[in-house]
Amino acid sequence: MMLSIDFKSGKPVYLQLVDQVRLAAAAGTLRTGEPLPSIRPLAEELRVNRNTVAKAYAELENQGVIETVPGKGCFLKENNSPFTKPIRQKLLLAEIDEAVVMAHHLQVDRDKFLTVVKERLDYFERKSDENKTND
Repeated sequence: MMLSIDFKSGKPVYLQLVDQVRLAAAAGTLRTGEPLPSIRPLAEELRVNRNTVAKAYAELENQGVIETVPGKGCFLKENNSPFTKPIRQKLLLAEIDEAVVMAHHLQVDRDKFLTVVKERLDYFERKSDENKTND
């Protein structure tokens, strides 16, 4: 799994890592039980503080995306959300609201926005299917 940082994005580095791991899990490029890079080597590779990577991993663990096995490392958890259905709905709505606000600021109209959302859903379904057939 290839992780990268955009220091000019204005988004905190640890959140960039969180988003990339979540994206890799959603796309199927990171599979259940697959290990994440160790904290120290990843921090050195990305040229960030080890605490930044540790914070990202802690956030992913709090979200139920990964689990830490003492002495072995961090692994992608099975897709069993620790959140109740109403909480999952609330989290999803917050992300959707953020995307809608961004589209508004970028002057993307409703039809174009919905088209892009459908294209992204199709893209992730294809990636997931490709990864299942490669097993």
